[in-house]
Amino acid sequence: MQKSVLVLHGPNLNLLGVREPAIYGVTSLEDVDARLKAEGANLGVTVRSFQSNHEGALIDAVHDARKWSNGILINPGGYGHTSVALRDAIKAVGLPCVEVHVSNVQAREGFRHTSLITPVCVGCVAGFGWRSYLWGLHGLAAVIAESEER
Repeated sequence: MQKSVLVLHGPNLNLLGVREPAIYGVTSLEDVDARLKAEGANLGVTVRSFQSNHEGALIDAVHDARKWSNGILINPGGYGHTSVALRDAIKAVGLPCVEVHVSNVQAREGFRHTSLITPVCVGCVAGFGWRSYLWGLHGLAAVIAESEER
């Protein structure tokens, strides 16, 4: 049976490829999504992506995912450091979630070192550019497959 994953992109990620390319790279969000859909097909996972700069829209997408998704891959952007509400939504829906970041947040400003999202996720991948999403998808697909075996 085909599995489905929500890929959730937080604030400012619509500017990938344009915003601070020395930190975030030159790959656009559209390219990231296309690569994830293609890799998802290889993994037997349907990938549905959503980006918003608005916290409530991201929370609504998490809530909706419980109706159709087997897991969530999230780059919360700056909300990872500030949003208790997004954290609580991820925890509430009970889906396995992997957090990803394009940059190595631990090598950046101190305020980026703490994520409110990581503790409610099964894993976190950061610092590998757009490939953080790819490797996060692989990890999430493995977690979903293992949960099906139980």
